[in-house]
Amino acid sequence: MKRYVTALMAMLLVSVVAAAPIDTYEFKDAKSQKRASDLAAELRCPQCQNQNLHDSNSPIAMDMRLQVYQMVEEGKSNEEIITHFTSRYGDFVRYRPAFDDRTYLLWLGPVLFLMVGVGIAFLFIRRQRRDVAGDVTVSAEDQEKLAKLLDKGQ
Repeated sequence: MKRYVTALMAMLLVSVVAAAPIDTYEFKDAKSQKRASDLAAELRCPQCQNQNLHDSNSPIAMDMRLQVYQMVEEGKSNEEIITHFTSRYGDFVRYRPAFDDRTYLLWLGPVLFLMVGVGIAFLFIRRQRRDVAGDVTVSAEDQEKLAKLLDKGQ
């Protein structure tokens, strides 16, 4: 009996620890809810750094998520909401930073590295083919051995 009480208490304790607060916010319509959810998924939590606002349970992410919901309900555009958060937390808060003079290397860097890699591979393969395709000279001795081998095969 004591085991059952202990097991029941352990399960009760685990269920209390696993409980997490759930955001409940009423939207006017489903479109606003979808838009707010998409925006929360595009913005990064400044505390967690590898989670978006939608997935994070940190207090700052909850506050930012609530602000996103309220701004959507106020009728602000996506650009206005993103501008508000980038002005407050910096460009780091965006998962997809804007293409401007500070981020062009971030956007064009992978393409540049790919082009350089393809160029190096092309030159390497070309050099390998040139080295292999050089003039082959067969000595008279090797020609005699080859002729003997071919005669044996017939």
